[in-house]
Amino acid sequence: MKTLWAAIQRHGFQAIISLVIIVFFAAHVTGHLRWSFIDEMELRSYDTRLNLTKPGGVDSRIVIVDIDEKSLSAIGRWPWKRDILASVVDQLFDYYQIDLLGFDAVFPEADKSSGLETLENLANNELQDQADFLAVLEKLRTGLDYDSRFAQSLKNRRIILGYAMIDEDDAARSGVLPKPAFSTKTLSPYALQPIEATGFASNMAPFEQASVTSGHFNALPDNDGITRRVPMFYAFQGNYYESLSLAIARVLLNEPELGLDVVNQGNYQQLEALLVGNRRIPVNSHLEALVPYRGEQDSYPYVSIVDVLYRQVEPERLRGAIVLIGTTAKGLFDLRATPVSEVYPGVEIHANLIAGILDNRILQADYGKGGELFFMILAGLSMTVLMLWVTPLWTTIAAVVLSVGLIWSNFYFWENLNLVLNLAPTLLMIWGLFLFNLSYGYFVETRNKRQLTGLFGQYIPPQLVDEMSQNPSAKFSMEGDSREMTVLFSDVRGFTSISESLNPRQLSELMNTFLTPMTHLIHEHRGTIDKYMGDAIMAFWGAPLRDAEHPRHALAAAMAMIDKLDTMQGEFKSRGWPQIKIGIGINTGVMNVGNMGSEFRMAYTILGDAVNLGSRLEGLTKQYGASIIISEFTRKAVPEYACRELDRVRVKGKEKPVAIFQPLGLKIDIPAWEMEELEQYHQALQHYRHQQWQEAKALFIELEMHRPQRLLYHIYLERIAHFLHHEPGDDWDGVFTHTSK
Repeated sequence: MKTLWAAIQRHGFQAIISLVIIVFFAAHVTGHLRWSFIDEMELRSYDTRLNLTKPGGVDSRIVIVDIDEKSLSAIGRWPWKRDILASVVDQLFDYYQIDLLGFDAVFPEADKSSGLETLENLANNELQDQADFLAVLEKLRTGLDYDSRFAQSLKNRRIILGYAMIDEDDAARSGVLPKPAFSTKTLSPYALQPIEATGFASNMAPFEQASVTSGHFNALPDNDGITRRVPMFYAFQGNYYESLSLAIARVLLNEPELGLDVVNQGNYQQLEALLVGNRRIPVNSHLEALVPYRGEQDSYPYVSIVDVLYRQVEPERLRGAIVLIGTTAKGLFDLRATPVSEVYPGVEIHANLIAGILDNRILQADYGKGGELFFMILAGLSMTVLMLWVTPLWTTIAAVVLSVGLIWSNFYFWENLNLVLNLAPTLLMIWGLFLFNLSYGYFVETRNKRQLTGLFGQYIPPQLVDEMSQNPSAKFSMEGDSREMTVLFSDVRGFTSISESLNPRQLSELMNTFLTPMTHLIHEHRGTIDKYMGDAIMAFWGAPLRDAEHPRHALAAAMAMIDKLDTMQGEFKSRGWPQIKIGIGINTGVMNVGNMGSEFRMAYTILGDAVNLGSRLEGLTKQYGASIIISEFTRKAVPEYACRELDRVRVKGKEKPVAIFQPLGLKIDIPAWEMEELEQYHQALQHYRHQQWQEAKALFIELEMHRPQRLLYHIYLERIAHFLHHEPGDDWDGVFTHTSK
């Protein structure tokens, strides 16, 4: 022990850095820090373990009736006429005597292929007096009503339909949803983060009513595009809607209700799994379950749907089976990348989940991170002690032994307890500690020799550097300081879709063409570019040169940026580029400014709550339909500007509410009609805040009639409609809380 303590004293710095490495990896595990490369390595590790442990073989309990290329060639392109699908359903239940049928497809619109709608229009108009025509139509109506024929085939049979949940902006809603499995109230105690849908493509009401139930068939890939988990539920308007695989499993097990497996940890309750009878489905906080892949494609029998239709399949292959109708046709776009195959039918993902639920073999990830943290800290401390105490050879042996032991124990928990413990973070930590201590002698003498004057020239606009050099008596410092400043955040809206529509060269040219004039405008108004973050700009005013007019200069720069961007749209169009719209958030407050970073790289930057608020304001621009949003603190400093008060909000991460404003321009430049509209709007806002709903509603309706394109009026009308039915109470302060960044 004395020898160990002496080693720690002799290598104190080495021990401290080793402990810091352990803490950093532990922080990644707990989510306080996220390193994407560790996440990517863990995903690869998971895929490797899954492929090494997958059971293989063919599970004949579930048969996939495939809308394959053969069927599309024989019957025609999808979607097919509903009378054909009705015949398929009848064949499956009457001739093949299957147990249950699940559709990995959705039927949101009426089938008009029979021409019945056209004939009925003729009967109601040009041919309404033709008795013979009407009589023939009456005889044909039943046979031509393909939707009724399909709905009839669904009745009194164990059939579960599929549908799609949509989480995009302005998502449509078609068809009708099934009865939800849970309400938000039921699951609210468990600190869940469900995947929220904004719309859906579901089945027509007659089909939904005729089937037993339905479930969503969404399968969300991870960031690398590989599908490892499937959401067991989507949240929509306060309710939770189950997946297709879960709905099928419940029907198979005759379990109309779902149970919850909850772990109580003091005052904290954690939902660990869903219960279907005695089957357990572990889920994470997003209510996703890991897919227990049996093997590569064809782990379940496939039969062509056209062969089913014409009775070309041996009845024994389907009798008593669970049948899923899906597709492997490339043109129908239901092929996914999975851990077991780069091209894998989506319908077989559902089959794996159904079989996994029935066999009680859904893997339980260590969502609480307790097991992973235990192994990580144990391995890290062991490595640290050994590296300080033994020779490099024994350190190498220790790293190998610890790694092998970690991998063995990980596989043991996986195969015997269905428990998935993350492997990559601990392995990377072990070898990170090893490499650090091995190369410690080479890096210990590395120093940062850059001078503060050089850093000024790197991070401060040229004209400010010139001004500083012309004032030698002034004391400028790169050291940390706290002062009132103004920060600006700018971000391109819809940048993902823009980047996907251009090749890399075009995207680079577009961003250079956009960012260059924006930067010039910020510099012209005495601003400092803090950093570019892809398509985003962060700038500040008030340091290192103090600027008494920093709020005014920042707002003037923002207004100039919007005006400049409008004039650039013609150039974008002529070069075949999409139009660009930006949102800008500005806040004024006390911020920490100085040279911050590491010995490898420094940056003259700002930090603080006031900076974070500026970023949040930029994020609100799209929600309120405003190009620029400023805080109440900036607003007070620019009284010469006409501003529309948008709201009083409580942004994510902040408890104290703040008023936010949309600057319209200098008051002297605003036309009279716009000032009148602004005054009427503020009157409506006052009625709203005094809970005078009818008065506020009348004014907002009048405003919206004159400016229907203004999103803000629609927002308040929606809120008023809600409060007319759900009074907020006497303690309501008119503040709206935003829960996302």
